[in-house]
Amino acid sequence: MTTPHPSNQIAVNGERPSLYSSPAKSWTLLLLVFLAVHFVALFTPALLDDADATHANAAQHMAMSGDWVTLYVNGIRYLEKPPLPYWLAAVDYHLFGYNVFATHLPISLAVLACAVLAWVWARRAYGERAAFYAALAILTSIGAFLWTRFFIPESLLTFFIALALFGFLTGLEDRKPSRFYLAYAALAIAVLAKGLIAPVFFLAAVIPYLVVTGEWRRWRQMRLFTGLLLFLAVAAPWHVLAALRNPDHGNPVGNVPSPGHVHGFLYFYFFNEHFLRFLGKRYPHDYNKQSWIAYWLGQLVWLFPWSLFLPAALMRAWRNRRVFFSDLRYDATNTIQFLDPKLTAYDASTLASRLRFRARTGLLLSLYAGFILIFFAISTNQEYYTWPAWFAVLLLIAGSLASIEEAPEGNARWINASSRWLTTAHALFAIVGVLAAVALGYGLWASRQLPFVADIGTLLAHRGVGDYSLATSHLFDLTGPSFAALRLPAALAAVTLLLGPLAAWVLRRRGAGFESTATVAFTSALFLIAAHIAFVRFEPMLSSKAMADTINRIAQPDDQLLIYGDQADASSIIFYTHRRPLLVHGQSSYFENHFGSSMIWGSDYPDAPHIFLDDADLLAKWGSGPRKFLFVPGDSRQHVEQMLGAKLYPLQELSDKMLYTDR
Repeated sequence: MTTPHPSNQIAVNGERPSLYSSPAKSWTLLLLVFLAVHFVALFTPALLDDADATHANAAQHMAMSGDWVTLYVNGIRYLEKPPLPYWLAAVDYHLFGYNVFATHLPISLAVLACAVLAWVWARRAYGERAAFYAALAILTSIGAFLWTRFFIPESLLTFFIALALFGFLTGLEDRKPSRFYLAYAALAIAVLAKGLIAPVFFLAAVIPYLVVTGEWRRWRQMRLFTGLLLFLAVAAPWHVLAALRNPDHGNPVGNVPSPGHVHGFLYFYFFNEHFLRFLGKRYPHDYNKQSWIAYWLGQLVWLFPWSLFLPAALMRAWRNRRVFFSDLRYDATNTIQFLDPKLTAYDASTLASRLRFRARTGLLLSLYAGFILIFFAISTNQEYYTWPAWFAVLLLIAGSLASIEEAPEGNARWINASSRWLTTAHALFAIVGVLAAVALGYGLWASRQLPFVADIGTLLAHRGVGDYSLATSHLFDLTGPSFAALRLPAALAAVTLLLGPLAAWVLRRRGAGFESTATVAFTSALFLIAAHIAFVRFEPMLSSKAMADTINRIAQPDDQLLIYGDQADASSIIFYTHRRPLLVHGQSSYFENHFGSSMIWGSDYPDAPHIFLDDADLLAKWGSGPRKFLFVPGDSRQHVEQMLGAKLYPLQELSDKMLYTDR
């Protein structure tokens, strides 16, 4: 008889590592991880230009104006987004003031909510160890951290769709039709977070699930009529009010607004923002699409370090593929558990229920994640669009990993093979960690004589990968001299990547499965802390708050702020100065691919303020009347300096951005 592996003896003797021996101990540690990795990061850096501060401006207007229906940015209708993230941020502004903490708090708390839901779901499907792993994976995966550094609704969307799926599944399994109302309500809130993509993702998982399992025969128990009424009662009122307050004007001419015509909310929000965006024909075309290789490799990066365990999870899923179609098929591990003399009849029935719930969880989440990943592989995409799929994949990885670690070896070849996959993954992680530590160490040594430059943006290249339309484009602008500004986070990352993966590999080799997995997670947590420190160093490049501070110090109430180009390029200045700027070429089609995309639709409404200027207007205004402050992005500096010449007085330079005044 084969001796059980030390890391698997939990299934035999019932002992558990003390870290997750009780929910209180588990969540003490998980909350510490959340505080160190996510909560502390809420205070720095300042709001970033582009989407981050643009969305914050919409929430700021909502909080100050009391209009909770129509979003406005710089006085112009901003119709493309549902309201939930802005409602939450607006409430925060009343509680905590107008700052980055209040702006990002809702999306950070949504990450914590995802971790709680993952823990609850995995605990029922797989047990205590998997519950701990699932919550820890949400809190320490690279994608979940990276894509909550600015104000986007993906974490909110992820939580509410996952909650809807959990309510649906437990409603079926527990024979409690009232749970379906939780699903309908959560799905409606998800619509208010991100739009119609929420029910599309939900139904794309639920309908095949019902067909495969045969549960469609219980459709009467799903409260379809009253559930639909609840869904509409939550999701519909805002859409109706938005349509009434933002109607069509004039006669349509194609997909593009024309003189005398404005497409209203219904066309713009439902057709342009949903259907045409999927086809890549949205107007204006300001989104890119990753290459096929970058898209799929990116998923491994965003799931890292938990993607290390993906091969073992896939192997286990393939072995158990027939479980999706049979609730009574048990493997050798389950047989051993049923024969355990310490197992009571109640325990046996509980185990059978868990195995059924586990199989059905695997099927539902696999359908859900698979559809999302394929959907965005076809559609236009940004790196963070697949956030909802990560929840499902991480929960499945956590469940598979815990099942492998807890199962006695016996003679089951799949367990031994899975263990070899895990050991190999740790060895690969250790090799990558050592190489990364060496590279960081070399960079630290090579830059030891270089001076520290606070404004790292002055040291970067401008390679324009993806024309800066992808969220990660600026990462490709890093240069050797810029490394001197990153010494502290680079040193922390080097030590973390050198020691953490090696320790995890050694622990895995010694059979300490739980300790090894936890070490991987804590290595990732320390690396993310280092990454955030590095991210803060990029504030002068990514945010213009320092310029806003300069304006606030010297400006009088009647002084005017002007932005050359789209408001998004200086949206943090707008937020922190509470001023409505004039936009030079902020609507012009000449700048359409780089500027103006966030202003085009709303600016055609008859009541839109007259904030758009051209070069002739700028020349006429400059130097007359109240003092003017002019923000100019780097790629327009030469043109503006040639046009205004000696009338320009440089006030502040930040990376490649300039702030001028006219006196």
